[in-house]
Amino acid sequence: MKAEPRCPRCGGQVNAPNPWSSDWTCSVHGAVLPWQPVRSASAAGLAAVLRDARVPVWLPWPLPAGWLVTGFVHAGDGRTGGRACGVALSGPRLAGGPADILLIAEEMGIGLGAHFAGLPGADPGDGCGRGVPHAKVDVRGHPVPMWALRAPPDRAAYAGEAMGNWLWAVFWPADAGMLVLEPAGLIDLREPGMDLDLPFGALSPRLDQ
Repeated sequence: MKAEPRCPRCGGQVNAPNPWSSDWTCSVHGAVLPWQPVRSASAAGLAAVLRDARVPVWLPWPLPAGWLVTGFVHAGDGRTGGRACGVALSGPRLAGGPADILLIAEEMGIGLGAHFAGLPGADPGDGCGRGVPHAKVDVRGHPVPMWALRAPPDRAAYAGEAMGNWLWAVFWPADAGMLVLEPAGLIDLREPGMDLDLPFGALSPRLDQ
């Protein structure tokens, strides 16, 4: 896993703020919020993400049978706070074999969700929010519509809007599918009373893409 901040849109190197600019900059995408080094699948890793989170830190709860929390990602810095936060999960898929899920909440225009979804832009694009949704997830007792995106063939990606932020769900392999999430509701780990006994597993290799 890389130990330096990166561009949330392409994973490339970023230049730190300097006396002439307060921005982190990517040679390709200009000013960005830095994608920080991946946080471990542990209580300490979760605490580090929660400390600065300005967006929800979504987790399906209860977790699907056999699933583990396998790492955390976020974009932002001490000045901006975490403006994109993601939780990785690993477990068995319905068709058999292992699968990985990454749930990301982010403000518009950051690009971390699009990066993991394999999309070229910073946001889900025109396919999100048009026509009949392909799936729904429960957020605080309310169904949130999700639309399937044109992801690379090795994964499936869905996006919608929850609490004023993008909600991304990326699955590896592609046939892992939204059915894994639909029976469960999403909870925000920032909220009071979320002192859960989470089952942690080995760090997901999907977080280093």
